[in-house]
Order: sequence, then structure tokens, then C-alpha cells
Amino acid sequence: MNILTAIVAFISEYLDSGLGMGYGTALAPVLILIGYSPLTVIPAILLSQLVTDIAACFTHHRLGNVDLKINSFDFKAALLLGAVSSIGVTIAVIVALKIPRWMLTFYIGLLVLAMGILIIVTQKKPVRFSWNKIIGLSFLASFNKGISAGGYGPLVMGGQILSGINPKNAVGITAFAEAITCFIGFIIYLIMGRSIDWKLTSLLIISAVPAVPVAALTVKYLPADKLRFYAGILIIILGVCTLLKIGSG
Repeated sequence: MNILTAIVAFISEYLDSGLGMGYGTALAPVLILIGYSPLTVIPAILLSQLVTDIAACFTHHRLGNVDLKINSFDFKAALLLGAVSSIGVTIAVIVALKIPRWMLTFYIGLLVLAMGILIIVTQKKPVRFSWNKIIGLSFLASFNKGISAGGYGPLVMGGQILSGINPKNAVGITAFAEAITCFIGFIIYLIMGRSIDWKLTSLLIISAVPAVPVAALTVKYLPADKLRFYAGILIIILGVCTLLKIGSG
């Protein structure tokens, strides 16, 4: 089981650091299928992703995929998204047990699917940046993160692309904002008295961190238009899989 968990964590982080999405969305259901309880999985993913997102920020910045220097546009965008996301993830953790899971799953799946389709459809069309387009999405995405440990990257990454941000920059910005979101979410879970499976958390960190530099190099040498296309395809797949989870229980 540990070997399978390690492999899935590495692949999930490669997708996340490479396309800005996929770690929690792909890893959480697999861990649950393996036998872990959801309340064990979510805090473990939040903390492990906090570590990998920090590593991703440094790596993407060093390779020139994103500019996270203070006062840069990318830094300001990431900081704003992180601040908004902190509010969303706090509310999500507090009300997690009061929301019908099937309804939330349907909502997330439909929204992510629509996002992926929009990215593909608008691939050849010039898009102007708008703060209003991504602030709302960052709140919704962080709400998803706090409840399910996934669903953040597809919305924030997709929202930035649809707002006109270069896909390569969007990957680094997403990592920065998600690190803040994961930190706040994990702290709230601790405050609420949730126990942490440190063995699982450590395994996820050890397995996922090595995928970060590999993914960052992929982003550096992959053309932006192809990255946008692949991101759109992955978002559509994640949206469909999320909707299918309703039928499978």
C-alpha cells in the first residue's frame, strides 16, 4: 500500500507542478479507495501540498517560469488570490459536515468541466486580464479545497488562463496561492481538533517533492500554447471524473 501511495503521490504532484492542478483532485479519491478515511486524507494532503507548493514556487521562479519577486505582477496576483482563498477555505472547513456531499460534487464537477471547455474553445482568441474574473473563482476554489482536498487548481489555473495570464506564469501563481490556502486549511483542521496521520503525511511529502523539479523543467521547455491546451484537456477530464463519482457513490 505504501508503494502505491508513493507512486500516486509522485504522479499527482508532477501533474500539479506541471499544469497547476491535479494533486488533491487525483490523490484524495485514490487514498480513500486504498482505505484511508476522508478526515485523515484531507489534512495530510493539505500539509504535504503546502510543502510541495513552496518547493514549486522556488523552482518555477528560479527557472524563469514565473516572477515572484516582491512588487512583481505575479507576486501581487498570487498574494491576492491567497488572501481571498484564506477566507474561502476557512468557511469550507467549518461548514464541511453540513453540506450534502453529492450536491457539492455535482457542482464542482460541472464547474470544472465548463472551465475546461472554455479554455479549449478560447485557445486561439486573445483574452484581456481582469481581476474580477479570478477573485470569485479563487474563493470558490478554496472552498472546494477545504472540503474535498481537491478542486483548487482546475478553477484557479483555469480562471487565470481565461483572464489572459500566460499559462506558464499561472502555474507558479497557482502554487503560491495554493500554499497559503493549504496552510490556513491545515491550521483550521488542527484548531477543530482533527487528528493528523503523520506517517501518511510524511510519505506523501517524501514521494511528492522529487516530482517538483521534473515538472518545472517540463513547463520551462513546453510551449505556452500547448500548455494551455493540455491544461484544458486535463481540466475537462477532472470535471468528468468528478461527475462520475456521483454515480459511483
